[in-house]
Amino acid sequence: MIIWLNGGFGAGKTTLAQELHRRLPDALVYDPEDVGLMLWKWMRPNADFQDLPSWRELVVATALSLRRHHAHTLIVPMSLVRDAYRAEILGGLADAGEEVLHVFLEADADVLRERLSARAPVPGNPETGQSALEWALSRIDPAAAARQPDGTVVLRSDRLTPARLADEVLAAGHRRIDSAG
Repeated sequence: MIIWLNGGFGAGKTTLAQELHRRLPDALVYDPEDVGLMLWKWMRPNADFQDLPSWRELVVATALSLRRHHAHTLIVPMSLVRDAYRAEILGGLADAGEEVLHVFLEADADVLRERLSARAPVPGNPETGQSALEWALSRIDPAAAARQPDGTVVLRSDRLTPARLADEVLAAGHRRIDSAG
């Protein structure tokens, strides 16, 4: 199974991925951001590597290869803020026969702003002069949870602890497996 952890920047995807990996030590944590950084080594960086068709294609291909050859379970903490990109990537995985549990972590916009502001400074994109904080803050979308596809597990990361979130994700995964089998 592929457990895709989606949600706004600062929603808790990385923290939840760590908690899930602690409970599922044989799982592999795959961060598609690394694919984007790899692409930027070869081409001029743009404002968002998700806009690159090659990024979206490689994210799917890499996930499929990792799942087939290295792990029964993949944990993927990655915001997919554009609906079309989410549909392309999750649809590509499903079309390849993968069982995908799509989890969306929802949090109040004020909580996201607070969490993002508390992070250590990260250099921004030198091409745009925009700081990483400004970039992440500009992508807060309070209506994103309402636009998630059917079957998405929507959890409030501003109301549940990482341990409780992991409980909910694992329970949803078991229900998905039980209903498929």
